[in-house]
Amino acid sequence: MASFLQTKAAKLLIYLLTYVGAVVQAQSRLLPGSCSFESNTCGYESDADHASWVLHRDGHFVAVEALNDDMEGSSGSGIEPKKEVTGILLSPPLEHQEWSCMRLVYQIAESGHLEVLQRSEGRSFDKPLWSSQVPSDSWIIASVDLQNSSEPFRIVINGRAGPSAGSSVAIFEIHISPGYCLECDFEEPLLCGYNNQWNVNVNWYVGGGGVQLVHNNMPKDHTYHNKTACRLSLACTLSSLFTRHINNRAMVFEVGFNSPRGGHVAVDDISFSPEFCNRDTEPTFDPSIANCDFESGLCLYTQDRAFGSSWRRVSVKPNIFRNGDHTTGAGSFLLAHSQLGPRSGYVSRVISPTLPGNTKFCLRFYFLLKGFNQTEQALAVYLLQQGGKQEKIWTQAEKSRGIWILADVTFQTSQPAKMAFVTTCRSFWDCGSVALDDISLNLGDCELTAGFPSSGLLGHCDFEAGLCGYTQDKVSDSADWHQRRGSTPTSYTGPRGDHTMGLGYYMYIEASPMLPGQNARLVSQPVRGNRGPQCLQFFYHMYGTGTGKLRVLAVKDGEEELLWQRSGEQSIAWLRAQVEYQSQSRHQIVFEATRGGSVRSDIAIDDIMLDSGPCPEMEVRARVGSSNEIE
Repeated sequence: MASFLQTKAAKLLIYLLTYVGAVVQAQSRLLPGSCSFESNTCGYESDADHASWVLHRDGHFVAVEALNDDMEGSSGSGIEPKKEVTGILLSPPLEHQEWSCMRLVYQIAESGHLEVLQRSEGRSFDKPLWSSQVPSDSWIIASVDLQNSSEPFRIVINGRAGPSAGSSVAIFEIHISPGYCLECDFEEPLLCGYNNQWNVNVNWYVGGGGVQLVHNNMPKDHTYHNKTACRLSLACTLSSLFTRHINNRAMVFEVGFNSPRGGHVAVDDISFSPEFCNRDTEPTFDPSIANCDFESGLCLYTQDRAFGSSWRRVSVKPNIFRNGDHTTGAGSFLLAHSQLGPRSGYVSRVISPTLPGNTKFCLRFYFLLKGFNQTEQALAVYLLQQGGKQEKIWTQAEKSRGIWILADVTFQTSQPAKMAFVTTCRSFWDCGSVALDDISLNLGDCELTAGFPSSGLLGHCDFEAGLCGYTQDKVSDSADWHQRRGSTPTSYTGPRGDHTMGLGYYMYIEASPMLPGQNARLVSQPVRGNRGPQCLQFFYHMYGTGTGKLRVLAVKDGEEELLWQRSGEQSIAWLRAQVEYQSQSRHQIVFEATRGGSVRSDIAIDDIMLDSGPCPEMEVRARVGSSNEIE
């Protein structure tokens, strides 16, 4: 396989020399972690726990290749692959105080997978930055943004060569330079990831220097005044699109001419930044003032007493009859019993602090309805502006489900306003109970953070987009965990919805096909050891008269350590568990559920969070009263 890659390298040598030559002026700006692999690996080392990345004997690239079985008597040619081979390449410690761009020249032959991650000391997991498993007959350039960091970190390159013969993953060069990868001065013979939407009459070209265009009276480029810029040559009244996709959204440069004579347009030195361009336009409002989980009071929310009734902050001691709060299962939330209203036309309002105008917000909160016949009037959110003007921005159209459901609302107001959560009731017979919990407010559009709340949290899995690296233990168990949404098939056991959104996914064991005492084990990806404490948090659901046992174990070097367990029926609500433990060596977390004495023994888990550091204090003050539960 090395000879194959060597041949490919020779064929593309001119192309790569052109690429390298184009960035000669930037060589002095290369940051530590860059490497051409000409004669050594520049401090990059293979992880001893995996296969080694091998530097080609003539230099130029490092590779991890599939292992072959050379035993006589093998079928076919006598050379059959053994298995997939994984190699971990670790950079030396890097210190980048500012954002930087890593460009990786790589190739995947036959089958394989290449992944780039960032490893910070004291973190349980490496942060994924980029990955690909698309094979190619040529070298490919990938761009990866490296966020600024006040602490040293390592780049982790995970290469997996597939099981088929001839599979390999190779790296030709690693090039790290200051600034964001989205910056483009068009000095390289590439378009920095931008794509020209080709038109028979109108197109973008990389111009300047020796590039000659008809009627080329364009100015020199902005960067060096003698190099290249991205120009648009037009010959008719058409438009051309110049596009780059950023976080699944397209940044488009479009130009059009209304004259048949056409013309020229030039674009140069495109750059992006996560910071605001002008301090004067940077929002100073902190939207977190409108966040509240109601564990310690109403936060900055107030009651509107003008309507003669109010929401009440309550807590419920979790059991098989009552739903707890959304935050922990046993904490506090707001409750409005509209059946207990003093008159028909019942209205109850809780009002947020004032929000500034001319700002887009993303509001998220959890609500629970029970007993309503007319749910379109059960709960609504209004904007209350000066002068008594009010605007409805959200209302509930779902039927009463008796589970916590996530709502997200994107809204914008032209002038300062307050949010009002309003529950109404026309008559005693139409109304029920409304619960509200975990309100959060952020700047921007909710669609831009569609994976809330887990998309940006390392080590967090809500099972909405898969199993997050968790796998079934096919050796030590007798059944499987299943991914599901909604209620479980067997009545009077299992949850009615997931914990994350109410309408999403969770993992559970279905007790019906299992025998008493049989178990299912879900195993995490390897977790790095840490000298300090590590915190595992998750939500579990154990409801049913025949509920068995749920255990959490740490497995290292074949040895198992029990970290946490619960047995028997616990609650009809999702409950939060926190486990603080220490392990200085590499290990895996196992969730083991054992079936109890009857088919009403479903057990579920959701929203797993694992990270370094001690667990936060969890304050739960459950109070039981005559009307503080949702029955």
